[in-house]
Amino acid sequence: MNALEISLAALVMMVMIGGCTTTPSRAPVIDRLPSSQTPLPSKKPAAKPKEPDWRPATYTVQKGDTLYSIALEHGQDYKELAEWNGIQAPYTIRISQILRLTSSQTETTTPLKPIPAVDAKPLSSSEPSLKTEPKATKQTYSDQALAQLEKPAAKPAMVLPPKPEIAKAEPPKPAAAPEPTKPDASGDEEDSVDWGWPASGKILANFNDNGNSKGVDIGGNPGQTVIASASGKVVHTGSTLRGYGKLIIIKHNKSYFSVYAHNNQVLVREGQTVVKGQKIAEMGNSDADRVKLHFEIRRLGKPVDPLKYLPSDKPS
Repeated sequence: MNALEISLAALVMMVMIGGCTTTPSRAPVIDRLPSSQTPLPSKKPAAKPKEPDWRPATYTVQKGDTLYSIALEHGQDYKELAEWNGIQAPYTIRISQILRLTSSQTETTTPLKPIPAVDAKPLSSSEPSLKTEPKATKQTYSDQALAQLEKPAAKPAMVLPPKPEIAKAEPPKPAAAPEPTKPDASGDEEDSVDWGWPASGKILANFNDNGNSKGVDIGGNPGQTVIASASGKVVHTGSTLRGYGKLIIIKHNKSYFSVYAHNNQVLVREGQTVVKGQKIAEMGNSDADRVKLHFEIRRLGKPVDPLKYLPSDKPS
């Protein structure tokens, strides 16, 4: 191989080495989320406005009214209604009589007695005033008196204030365990009722807001068990409302009542506390054309559709 061939071979090797060491440039990569994956701000559903209490402060008695019907139509305990209006048993009312539908709560406060000012008594001229300067005294001249005057006065002893006592920190006493609170039978929490079906059977009539059906009718057999749809307090029993027969009214809280009508036998009494699922009556046909339970749910006295509150799994 001659010199020319060697030079060409060396040149080719240099070109090949240079090509291997050259790094190709790459296009920049930008990570972007698809428009469909862009997070959006979450929106909370608007809170449902609370339904205002429609009930008036007073009611004028109309023909055909009874204290029991007025109490039921306004979601009140008839005994409380009688107490607010000073009505005694047998709870007789008259047409055009104005009844108070709420309790009267008047606050009386006793005014504080003013404290008489005490005038300062001026000092009379005969009373001596307070003197703070020492009295000057005269002494006869003598060597002993002169020596007493030239003697330096003794420094008063320094009286230190009493050393404050450091209060010893007592170990904290363990807090007493809170006593368990007994739930109120009548309920104080508004709109928080755990509803259940009061009886098993076929639905004979549904709620009709524009008609006479203020609840649902459940068919059954004589003596069939009727249970409390929710826990509460029995506020009325008897045959005092026309068209209901032997009925039971239970107060569950400040908003909700439940009504059980046409019973054959009532097994609870007024003022009694009941729990959900407790047997309260036996089904019958009192003031009805057949054996059935007429069941109502009332909110603030107004009938509402029980099927919107009862569980979907109805007992057969």
